Amino acid sequence: MASYADVLQYMSSLDFPAGKDDVVREAEREGAPPDVLRALRALPPVDYANGTEVARSAGIDAAPEVDDAQRGAAGRDKRHQRVSQHLRSI
Repeated sequence: MASYADVLQYMSSLDFPAGKDDVVREAEREGAPPDVLRALRALPPVDYANGTEVARSAGIDAAPEVDDAQRGAAGRDKRHQRVSQHLRSI
């Protein structure tokens, strides 16, 4: 499976905004492996502002080593401060 870094590597010389066809053509020109090309060919046909949008649209997770359960637990463990709460001690 293609990684986030793999996709970004093959987008480094692409001028954005770029359409799906431009993204795929650039990856082919840069010699991207079949799994990266497969992910890029499945992109929706829209204009992308940068490589991060391309990777996200391809469904590639920026931190694949963290699973959904771990993300949920981390979100529940955080205490949410009110915006003005930090000013109360001043």
